[in-house]
Amino acid sequence: MKPGSARENHVILAGILFALVLVVLDQATKLLVQEHIELHGNITVIPGFFDLTHVTNKGAAWGMFYNLPWIPFGISIVAFVLMIVFLRKLSAGWPERCFALLMVLSGITGNCTDRIWNGAVIDFLRFHWRNLEWPSFNVADSAICCGVTLYVISSFFRPENKSEEKKDDAGDAAKSA
Repeated sequence: MKPGSARENHVILAGILFALVLVVLDQATKLLVQEHIELHGNITVIPGFFDLTHVTNKGAAWGMFYNLPWIPFGISIVAFVLMIVFLRKLSAGWPERCFALLMVLSGITGNCTDRIWNGAVIDFLRFHWRNLEWPSFNVADSAICCGVTLYVISSFFRPENKSEEKKDDAGDAAKSA
């Protein structure tokens, strides 16, 4: 995608719409949890494996910075601003990277909204098996993880910049002539 092209604008617009859907889904599910599951309550969905719960987290992943909640909030805001400013550079012309970054931005938006309105992030998805338990999480956390994973996978299989791929193809053609 060329910067400023109709294709790039279309990809960015589609990515923004997808990100907005994720933010709405995140906030709607958190509202449902707040209304239907008391704090620290639990609803078993798949016995011995998956529950819906209602917990809050003032810190970051796994409760890091629990006593300093402004640190994860501040880092989130800085990351959000930098990702917006450098969206084109970070996506390097690849549509999936643009979507990945916008997924991460949607997750940041969802969790920061919680921090502002509730003073903590609401988590409600709880997976466990025997004595193993994954920390509870939410739709915003899932969007961040999926976005980062998509970005990393793209980075492994695509050149740093889409324009470099065209230069490499032209160089290979010149060498073989």
